[in-house]
Amino acid sequence: MGFIQDPLYTPVYQVVGDEVAVFDTSRGTIRARLDGAGAPVHVANFCELATSGFYDGLKFHRYVPGFVIQGGCPNTRDMSSADVAAGRVGPTGRPGTGGPGYRIREEYTVNPRNSHDDGALAMARSMDPNSAGSQFYFCLGPQHGLDSGYTVFGQTLEGLDVIAALRQGDVINSVRIEHAGA
Repeated sequence: MGFIQDPLYTPVYQVVGDEVAVFDTSRGTIRARLDGAGAPVHVANFCELATSGFYDGLKFHRYVPGFVIQGGCPNTRDMSSADVAAGRVGPTGRPGTGGPGYRIREEYTVNPRNSHDDGALAMARSMDPNSAGSQFYFCLGPQHGLDSGYTVFGQTLEGLDVIAALRQGDVINSVRIEHAGA
């Protein structure tokens, strides 16, 4: 009997197209316009997770200078910032290995604006192109080598200085979704 893959998740959130994610972090606030036209599944998924409080209290678990700062792993929720920064294993697993319990389909092959510019917001994944779930990253400078393998679903509007200051162990206090027209 072969291994059966779980089906890909289809979010129920209806993308309006003017969503802005507001990240309240321990280093300050970041505002990113989400690209619902180019990456509707990723935006809907992110909005569902954000509005449910999924990201509240998580820590950034990966920092690569001049490359990316990554967060969104639920394994960091019950860990101290110091333990995350030190790369320790938490009570629910290693930071960077957790997710929401499902996967979404890739959109980098269909998104006409899939460009890893400075401040781009994109979804992390494993080797399987259809394995993104909750982990996201901000680009620390242009990273166009990622364009053909990872889905960009937003671009920073405000807070590039905050993104540049973030480090492993810093806290995501909350992520809320606003509408640009509101």
